[in-house]
Amino acid sequence: TQSTWGESTKRQGEMDYQNKVALAPMVRAGTLPLRLLALQYGADIVYTEETIDRKIIETKRFVNPYLNTVDFVCNRDRTVVFRTKPSEEEGKLVFQMGTANPISALAAARTVEADVDVIDVNMGCPKPFSVSGGMGAALLHKPELVHDILTTLRRNLTKPVTCKIRLLETPEKTIDFAKMVESTGVAAIGLHGRRQEERPREPAHWDQIKLVASALSIPVIANGDVFKFEDIKAIRDFTGCASVMIARGALLNPSLFRSEGLLSMEQVLKDFTRKCVIAGNPYQNSKWTMMQMVKDTPEANKRWFGAIQKAKTMANLSGVVEEYPYFKEFCSNLPDKAVSFYDGSFYKSDEHYGSNVITAAEPVLESSSCIPPLVGLNDIDEAPCEPPLKRSRVEVS
Repeated sequence: TQSTWGESTKRQGEMDYQNKVALAPMVRAGTLPLRLLALQYGADIVYTEETIDRKIIETKRFVNPYLNTVDFVCNRDRTVVFRTKPSEEEGKLVFQMGTANPISALAAARTVEADVDVIDVNMGCPKPFSVSGGMGAALLHKPELVHDILTTLRRNLTKPVTCKIRLLETPEKTIDFAKMVESTGVAAIGLHGRRQEERPREPAHWDQIKLVASALSIPVIANGDVFKFEDIKAIRDFTGCASVMIARGALLNPSLFRSEGLLSMEQVLKDFTRKCVIAGNPYQNSKWTMMQMVKDTPEANKRWFGAIQKAKTMANLSGVVEEYPYFKEFCSNLPDKAVSFYDGSFYKSDEHYGSNVITAAEPVLESSSCIPPLVGLNDIDEAPCEPPLKRSRVEVS
C-alpha cells in the first residue's frame, strides 16, 4: 500500500502567473537539485527539463521515504526519469513534455498529473533530437496538430495546461499562432524571443515579445536575455508580460533570483552540492550542471572546472567545494545501499525495485477532484481537427 506521506502529492488549484519569476525548462539542467536551488533563491515557479512523452509513459511511480521524493522510474533500464520533492515543490512545479501526438501526450500527462501543478508542452526547442521527432519547434509549423494536442489535454486533465513557443518568421505569424494556442483554453504561454534558427549569442527580440503579449488576453511569460536581477523588471516593463522565465542566466548563476544580489560562485556551488545530496542526484548530472556554472567565468573556470571534471563520485564532487562532511552526514542516515542513488543504480537492484519500503503505487483516488484512471482511446474526449489528423508515430531513441 502507498505510504501516508505519498498521499500528500495530490495537487489542486490553478497556477498564478501574475508577476512571477520562473526557472525555465532546460534539458539536463532542470533536474531536482537546480529546481530546489532556484526556489531557495527566490524563484516562484520551476519547470522540469523536457521529458519525451513515451519516456514518462514507460515508468513506474515510487514513493521514496529515504529522500522524501516521488520517483518515476523507467521500466526498461530502471533509471529515474523524473523526481520531485513535494514538500518543497508543491504549488510551484510545471512538468514539460515533448510530444507530437495527442494520445501519447495525454497518457504522459496522466502519468504525472497527481504529482505536478501544470502540464506544459514544449513547442520551442530547436535541437535536432526534438525537431526530428516532430516535437519542439517543429510544432510551430503544425498549427492543426498543436490545436489537437492542447485541446485534448485541456478536455481530459484536471490541471492547467500551458506551452512554451518561439518567435516565428514574422510578428504577424507569431501572433496568429499564439491566438490559436490561446483559443484552446491554455492557462498561459511562455515565449522565447528568438526564432528557431537564431542562436543564444544573437539578441532576444523583446520588441516582438511585446507585440504578442499585447495581442493576447492570457498571461504571456517572457524569456530571453535575463542575466541579472534587474533584467527581470526590465523585460517585464518593456514587454508588458505577466511574468518572466529565466534559462541561461539561471544556469550560469542561480542566485540571479535573489533580490539581494548575486552570491559568490563558491557559495552557489556549495548550495547546489547540498541540493544534489538531499535529492539523491546521480553524480554525472550534478557534475555536468556544475561544469556549466563555472565554464564561462575565467576565475571560476580556473579554480573549479578541472577538479569538477575529474570527479568520479558524489563524494568527489562534494569534496571539490568542501561539502564532503555534509555528504557524509546525510549518507550516515541512509541505509547502506541507498548511497547508490548517487551513481544511478539504486532502482536497478531487485531488492529496491520490489521492496516494501520504496512503494510503487498509483495516486490515491478519493474524490472527483483526483485524476481518473487512464482510459482507453475510445473514452478520450479528443478534439479532432478538420479534416481529421493522421496520427504520427513518435520515434524516441
